[in-house]
Amino acid sequence: MKTIRWGIIGCGNVTEVKSGPALQKADGSQLVAVMRRSPDLAQDYARRHGVPRWYTSAQELIDDPEVDAVYIATPPHLHCHYTLAAARAGKPVYVEKPMATSTAECEQMIAACRDAGVPLWVAYYRRALPRFLKVKELLESGAIGELRAVTILLIQPAPSFPPGEIPWRLQPEIAGGGLFVDLASHTLDFLDYLIGPIRSARGFAANQTGAYPAEDIVCAALSFENGVQGAGLWCFSSYKNEDRVTLTGSAGSITFSTFENRPVTLSTASGSQDFDIPNPLHIQQPMVQQVVDELLGRGRCESTGESALRTTRVMETILADYYQNRNIPAEKISE
Repeated sequence: MKTIRWGIIGCGNVTEVKSGPALQKADGSQLVAVMRRSPDLAQDYARRHGVPRWYTSAQELIDDPEVDAVYIATPPHLHCHYTLAAARAGKPVYVEKPMATSTAECEQMIAACRDAGVPLWVAYYRRALPRFLKVKELLESGAIGELRAVTILLIQPAPSFPPGEIPWRLQPEIAGGGLFVDLASHTLDFLDYLIGPIRSARGFAANQTGAYPAEDIVCAALSFENGVQGAGLWCFSSYKNEDRVTLTGSAGSITFSTFENRPVTLSTASGSQDFDIPNPLHIQQPMVQQVVDELLGRGRCESTGESALRTTRVMETILADYYQNRNIPAEKISE
């Protein structure tokens, strides 16, 4: 196999620029089919993106003999269902983040793909982006000495939407939580890649505005397996936007943003240095390339179902008191 032929289940906004074109432009990759429940929207997407086939049935796309691998880009509550269907068909899966709405679903997905002998990757694409790899390079080179602590701050104004029309990302039964689950998952997963697994987490969550059922403020304490300590605050009803992650070491610090295109800043006793590394146009393309390379036997993608499960478990633990029916013992986080 010299080219991986992809099918997309759920060709919504995330696939328009971030990922759909990446499946077409990665070396050894081709997008051959898309699925959306609305025939008009599915046909329109296929026409605009030059995709030869479109479906309104996910199973028909999965069963297409010319689809080698499946990219699942639906809301999270459907990730498990479609992953299991793709695994039954013996097809590799690349699924959007967060991996699923619960650790139980993540475990089902991992087991199904393992039993079917197919790989499972999750679209935590910061693991492959040049700007974030620069952070990893600086840390591993000893630029700030020994890492001691990490602090996370993400605050945003409250989301606006028409009365009675709550976006799915704010509906826990669809998204698995609120904006914390949608956005903090990126930061927590990258820290898992950068520092190592989180051994223990404690958190508090609340809904201060009452505008929707999901949490709108979260604070957390984190303890990594290697002894690094961390703290995070995520507030989604602030007066302004602020996005900052700081790695504090014995000889300096590294500051970067998870979502803003700001430079990575290295600060030491001798001064500060900025590394301005823009994101690619199709932000998932570096990770898609890693997935394709692994399928073709010429590389490896490290954003796996197992690593994504750890991130979901950490978030679930932090939110355990807010969502009482999903309590996970803290000692189980890194298992």
